[in-house]
Amino acid sequence: MKNKIFLVSAAAALFLAACAMNNGVSSEQIGLRKANLNNENSVILSDINYSGLGAGESALLERAFENAPPLISHNLDGMLPITKESNSCLTCHDKAIASDVGAIAAPASHYYDFWKNKPTGDMISEIRYNCTQCHVAQSDAKPLVGNTFKAEFKNEASKKKSNLLDVMNEGVK
Repeated sequence: MKNKIFLVSAAAALFLAACAMNNGVSSEQIGLRKANLNNENSVILSDINYSGLGAGESALLERAFENAPPLISHNLDGMLPITKESNSCLTCHDKAIASDVGAIAAPASHYYDFWKNKPTGDMISEIRYNCTQCHVAQSDAKPLVGNTFKAEFKNEASKKKSNLLDVMNEGVK
């Protein structure tokens, strides 16, 4: 078994080395941004406009697929940076507060420690404090590549609400 792994690794290394020596394709031709990958000075950023609406003023977009992290529907002015000690998102999205302020509560999966396999009670899991790691602000950015994916949801509720913790082990024996 070790010999097979070594042979596959060696073949992959040789392949990558051969690709690196091929000077037939420039870095400007292989990436989506069409700029030299070794020099950030020539990169031209797209003109993207994020939602200027405040919390509670904008319409929510449907999730991209079942249990996908929803997009942030409002601007983030004054809310960044998000740290373990200071998370402005939880002033509205904490499960104890959300219904009172008309916000969507963080789902049960955010109150579960997957490392220890147990609920965290009323405290958000320590690996879930960095909201913008999964959730991004809505923008008018144009797709760089075409996408024909059409999401299929099990029911209407799953278009707007996560049940990830309930289905995490679905199909696992």
